[in-house]
Amino acid sequence: MTFGEVFSNFPSKMRALAEVMLDYGLHCVGCPARAFDTIENGAKLHGLSSKKIEKLISDLNKKLAKKRTAASHRNT
Repeated sequence: MTFGEVFSNFPSKMRALAEVMLDYGLHCVGCPARAFDTIENGAKLHGLSSKKIEKLISDLNKKLAKKRTAASHRNT
């Protein structure tokens, strides 16, 4: 998934996701390459190891799950 797709698909979570990316040194939030660069490719271009990329994806997914869980609890 590209950076742009992540932000388009989860606009209400953009800030939390961007914070995770910034923690990993990825300043792709405002980069024009976000339209076509995948998270994995962008992370590699910034020198992240495969292990670090896996952790990044895990941390992003945790942010998404945390937000979904909180929203689902409000709806019950």
